[in-house]
Amino acid sequence: MVFRLKNVLIFLVLSLIGFYLPVFSQSIHAGKQSQFDSHETFAPYFYTENGNSYRSATGAPGPAYWQNKADYTIHASLNPSDSTVSGDETIHYTNFSPDNLDFLWIQLDQNMFRADSRINKIAPYSGSRFSKWKFTEGYEILKVEIQEGTMHYSIQPQIYETRMRVNLKKALNGGGGKLDIHIVYRFKVNSNNNIRTGILKTPHGNIFAVAQWYPRMAVYDDILGWNTLPYMGSGEFYLEYGNFDLFLEVPNNYIVASSGKLLNPESVLSLLEIQRLHAAAGSDQTLLIHSPEENESKIQEGGKKIWHFQINQARDASWACSSAFVWDAARIVLPSGKPCLAQSFYPVESAGDSSWGRSTEYIKKSIEFNSRKWLEFPYPAASNIASNIGGMEYPGIVFCRNTSKKGGLWGVIDHEFGHTWFPMIVGSNERKYMWMDEGFNTFINGLSTHDFNNGEYDQNGIDGFRIGSILNSPSSESVLNRPDVIQEKFIGIACYYKPGYALSLLRDHILGPDLFDKAFKLYIDRWAYKHPSPNDFFRTIENVSGEDLGWFWRGMFMNNWTFDEGVQSVGYKDGDPSKGSQIVLVNNGKMAMPPILLIYEQNTTPKLVQLPVEVWQRGSPYTYSYGSTHSIDSIRVDPNHVFPDSDPSNNIYPQK
Repeated sequence: MVFRLKNVLIFLVLSLIGFYLPVFSQSIHAGKQSQFDSHETFAPYFYTENGNSYRSATGAPGPAYWQNKADYTIHASLNPSDSTVSGDETIHYTNFSPDNLDFLWIQLDQNMFRADSRINKIAPYSGSRFSKWKFTEGYEILKVEIQEGTMHYSIQPQIYETRMRVNLKKALNGGGGKLDIHIVYRFKVNSNNNIRTGILKTPHGNIFAVAQWYPRMAVYDDILGWNTLPYMGSGEFYLEYGNFDLFLEVPNNYIVASSGKLLNPESVLSLLEIQRLHAAAGSDQTLLIHSPEENESKIQEGGKKIWHFQINQARDASWACSSAFVWDAARIVLPSGKPCLAQSFYPVESAGDSSWGRSTEYIKKSIEFNSRKWLEFPYPAASNIASNIGGMEYPGIVFCRNTSKKGGLWGVIDHEFGHTWFPMIVGSNERKYMWMDEGFNTFINGLSTHDFNNGEYDQNGIDGFRIGSILNSPSSESVLNRPDVIQEKFIGIACYYKPGYALSLLRDHILGPDLFDKAFKLYIDRWAYKHPSPNDFFRTIENVSGEDLGWFWRGMFMNNWTFDEGVQSVGYKDGDPSKGSQIVLVNNGKMAMPPILLIYEQNTTPKLVQLPVEVWQRGSPYTYSYGSTHSIDSIRVDPNHVFPDSDPSNNIYPQK
């Protein structure tokens, strides 16, 4: 745009004289130094890469998007006397990438528990959940064989802590090349670390929660190629999708819960238990399937049984077993009418209406809500296992603390099954971007909790003023940091609370529920059973909402910026309130948010004014011309404490 000199002079004169002749009733925090820089907050070029054929600039998978596939056939047995799992697995791997692969990477997560593991070398002596744990030998890899077409050969794998490199004699072709990897292995279930797997001792027997229990293919993608970050506990998992065929051998008196559908109930259950399961499949009320007392005859029989489960289109699988289980179940009503079962497995000591007696009810309601709201639950069953693990999620099965009760039990169940959508359906890279599953899940948990039983456990929202000082603490960390880099004490804030809170702000106070929900649901639809990056999420929200949100991503996700908004002064045109008011707002922090003002004029009804975030585009302070008719008694900035204001003392005019 070109300005003529005459217009520039007129502009300067009017700026100096002012359209208003302000009479300042009070100036608040006039001397406080503002850190706000509009050119930084609203800078262009938020995205460092353009869209391409793999990932569109709109946030959708591109026309050439690809991902590899890993199907698993696993035969495993548990020896309760020494807590050893022995496994024989075949990974059926398909390389859909455009690249020929000379070698493969496989994850060996159990090796984190070795005394010489990387996390043990860097963990502090105390104050960490990784301090002073009990060590195991990790995986013992007994055999690795490759089958590609008619070529069959054994290899000596190269093991680097929690990763195993498999060098191929012949490169696996891109564009659909297939091979099988056969691995024989064993490991000891760690008994006391409670890091996503563990053993709970009860009067009726031990409960084994078995996870990260088989060598798993690393992801090869279009962003990094092989994703080989070591497993160090904080960052979770990044896995390929595929189908799982599981054969689990346990003592005869054990009940097994697993990801997927039980395919051989007639071989492992009594006729009465099968009849009860059939009844539960049509019941909205929780029905008993099995009690520990029914184990007595099986103990006398001795021997072992093999439980056969199958789960498809999944990125992982897990299981649990015990002679101590109470097992109950009820149906889950899905939008499509597809059959689905909610199941709980817990010791009798955890029973009762204030505790695990309501577990199946909680599972059912949580999954039904999220299936209606976002995308239908994809698995044939949802099983909750009482364990010594505070909370951990896998496809169709979760582990929760056996002592949890009431709202605490609802919260952990709702959270762990909320992970069905993030990252089980939307398969983000948890090892690098913990916030894309934990934060998103924290957000949807707020909606499902509000819905459950007319808000039985709802805590009535978030007070932004209370959390502003925490989120904006100089020692806090940004959301986009890797979880293994974030200080442990800030993991809950940076990866769970802050991104969840940010999405709530975006939904309720910036875009509005209707627009946000359309964008968020499209993100889920686009990336279901795929591997999105952070940019794919950001781009989807912006393209669907029609808003440039770089300022929001910078303030809430990329940086640990402070937010501090307030009233600096109030004046009247010609000193007459009936001619209009001049309200000067100030932004002292680096983050921007759209101002919300509650204005009280004498003898009138208070008026709520919502301004766009663009008021800060040309810096701070900003003068808002308000059409008053009477003198202003008071103004409250952000009256409902929506935003994370680190210093609310300047949010009230006049200051008291």
